[in-house]
Amino acid sequence: MSIKKILTPYPVDRAYDYLVPPHIEGVNDGAYVVVPLGTRNVIGVVWGEGGHEKLVASKLKPLVSVYDLTPMVLSHRKFIEWAAHYTMSPLGSFLKLALSVPSALEPPKKIKAFRLKHWDKKGGLSPAAARVMDIASDGLARRASELAREAGCGAGVIKTLAEKRFLEEVSLEEPPPCRRPDFDRQGAVLSKAQKAAADFLCESFSSSHEDNKTAPKPILLDGVTGSGKTEVYFEAVSAALKQGKQVLILLPEIALSNAFLGRFKDRFGCAPALWHSSLSDHMRKITWRGVATGDSKVVVGARSALFLPYKDLGLIIVDEEHDPAYKQEEGVIYNARDMAIVRAHMGKIPIVLVSATPSLETMQNVWLDKYQHLALPDRHGGAGMPDIHLIDLKKDKPERQRFIAPTLIDAIKKTLEGKGQALLFLNRRGYAPLTLCRSCGHRFECPRCTAWLIEHKKTNKLHCHHCGFDTKVPPTCPKCNESDSLVACGPGVERIFEEVREILPEARTAILSSDTADTHDKMKAILEDIREHRIDIIIGTQIIAKGHHFPKLTCVGIVDADLGLTGGDLRASERTFQLLHQVAGRAGREAEKGHVYLQTFTPESRVMQALAHGGRDEFLEVEASAREAARMPPFTRLAGIIVSGRDEKQVIDVSRKLGQSSPHGTGLQTLGPADAPMYRLRGKFRRRLLVRAEKTIDIQKAITHWLDNLKIPTAVRVQVDMDPQSFF
Repeated sequence: MSIKKILTPYPVDRAYDYLVPPHIEGVNDGAYVVVPLGTRNVIGVVWGEGGHEKLVASKLKPLVSVYDLTPMVLSHRKFIEWAAHYTMSPLGSFLKLALSVPSALEPPKKIKAFRLKHWDKKGGLSPAAARVMDIASDGLARRASELAREAGCGAGVIKTLAEKRFLEEVSLEEPPPCRRPDFDRQGAVLSKAQKAAADFLCESFSSSHEDNKTAPKPILLDGVTGSGKTEVYFEAVSAALKQGKQVLILLPEIALSNAFLGRFKDRFGCAPALWHSSLSDHMRKITWRGVATGDSKVVVGARSALFLPYKDLGLIIVDEEHDPAYKQEEGVIYNARDMAIVRAHMGKIPIVLVSATPSLETMQNVWLDKYQHLALPDRHGGAGMPDIHLIDLKKDKPERQRFIAPTLIDAIKKTLEGKGQALLFLNRRGYAPLTLCRSCGHRFECPRCTAWLIEHKKTNKLHCHHCGFDTKVPPTCPKCNESDSLVACGPGVERIFEEVREILPEARTAILSSDTADTHDKMKAILEDIREHRIDIIIGTQIIAKGHHFPKLTCVGIVDADLGLTGGDLRASERTFQLLHQVAGRAGREAEKGHVYLQTFTPESRVMQALAHGGRDEFLEVEASAREAARMPPFTRLAGIIVSGRDEKQVIDVSRKLGQSSPHGTGLQTLGPADAPMYRLRGKFRRRLLVRAEKTIDIQKAITHWLDNLKIPTAVRVQVDMDPQSFF
């Protein structure tokens, strides 16, 4: 009997040896198998040849069975190994991301379908029945509902045709999504600049396909908002499909897919396979299997879609590559954008990073000639960029207990009089970010987190947006028992909505946030209402900042442009610029000129001036100089060490011991420990250390040696966040 190493999807650091009984065939590298683990049988993946001289085969457990499924390809297995090593995570934890739907390993249940049996195309059939037969004449089996939908008739027509033996009933597996996208279907008419960029992408794909010896350079598709970047990279998708390859399109937030799906279907004649946390278990199963067998050709998904076991991945697109949502902060910590670049390199396939506001890390790689750069400097169809107006809130003050400046109110009124739409942006859900007692000053804080409770008028509750805790708004102050003393401080989108209704009662106003659009159907309905101009004023959070095209939207107001600039985040300025630039990009995307109003207390700041004068590149160059002077990424590497637990004293003691033994030396420095800004989260106390290293140093090796020499109590968790994006 042979011996194979099997990796299981549990937090283990290596694959284990199992015997392969002679009667079990097909146990090749990458095969999906069942093996005994303790008292259970579990799934696993063959990770290579096992056994060594000192191994006693009689002590090994035998493999139970092997699944009849395409094995996981070598490049994906190597990618999982690399990701685990880089992030200092257990190898099996990353395999679990790839085996997230164990039930998909089993063949799907058979479904009833119909296909053409006999038809001589003579008369005698009703028009509806003839349409059905025309569709079925390609010989493919379809479900009755699918045939009826395509033919525009009722299910009774299908039943009658089957009874008359024009159609025959067959049993087949439920088809996975996006089996046959039409890559020859005519796309949008491209401008000269778009055509040049699309040709370059297609040529890059063809070159990498012909010469599979070296990995192509990543490509940055850098275009202003409204420049038609999606239609450009659709041409690269078409080129990949022509070669029979699979394509992955990553989106930072799956909410963007609602606007994206229609465009994809128009271009390729079918919907893509979707992958995100809100999919039903059934759809996850058939999609996972379709990806593994190679039948699903295009996947559009959130960050976890990167770890699906593609049979023949040929192209990766990372849309809105700058977006912080690509960083997974819970569980296994990773940055999907950075991981996608590595996955493409290992598979020797093209990757396209897409953004109107590229991250500094990406631009630094462009400046170093590590990435290729494609620019789309103009909006598609002749539309101009919006005019940016800075509103100095020290001079142009809103009325007492209001938050919209007179200049912005006038602009909104003028827009509505011209039959246009307006957007008010505030990246803060709820009614108010803080509720306090005007008598004693008591502030409502979450009992489990270091965070103020957010008032929501819709629920009449105070909510914690970090752990989900909520409580009813009390009639009296819990500290001094004073009645009618509680006051809401600061605005959330609900409060701005209330203000707009007072100022413009006739306007059709709606809030778009994760509270009001908490399902795909609700999101789709609200977006449709906006596009069809059934809403005049939209009040939205970052959910509306990117990926949406509203023809009548000409006025955008940023209620608090300074929000996000405070705190110790080294990327605060960059992220504020990116977010506000994306929001501004919703305005004036068609013939009507767009106008954007930024309400700020610091109109002289570098961020506000860059936004007002379109100085993106200059802003990034200054930002890069500041980071380089401070020896911060992308010029060095960082690793966050998070110590957490429910016993505050234990957490403090462990963090102090870590600080006392922390690595230091030439090109290596450890800062801390210090209380995390979010000191208590979901009932756990948190302290942080930060390791900074020059790029020539193996930071993983240094951290491993450091942590291995310290005994950590089981009640305390020490987690490594490689390349931290947030410092909460």
